[in-house]
Amino acid sequence: MIHPERNSSGHRRYSRSVLRLVAFIVFAQKVGLSLDEIRAELAKLPRHRVPERADWAKLSGEWRSRIRARIAELERLEEGLAQCIGCGCLSLDRCALANPGDRAARRGSGPRYWMDG
Repeated sequence: MIHPERNSSGHRRYSRSVLRLVAFIVFAQKVGLSLDEIRAELAKLPRHRVPERADWAKLSGEWRSRIRARIAELERLEEGLAQCIGCGCLSLDRCALANPGDRAARRGSGPRYWMDG
């Protein structure tokens, strides 16, 4: 995704625009994009000039729904920390109410309430 220039001694040198690109890649990874997705996003940028603020804003603006979905999933995970996740252990007091008779075990192994929710 990035391409260095080499100086006379063979050392790689990166222009300021490449350093901005690396920052963008790191940010996109933190959002949850894979390298293939980042590559596809970068292909949308202009080739004839250094990307400007409006270019970055257009790309990153499309990620809001992805970020919101991650936030919602993390909130669901946080709520599940003190609840039955359907693992079949029946060790939490609440499991007797949330998973009587270990109903979740019929769905298979693992945290069934989390996986199915």
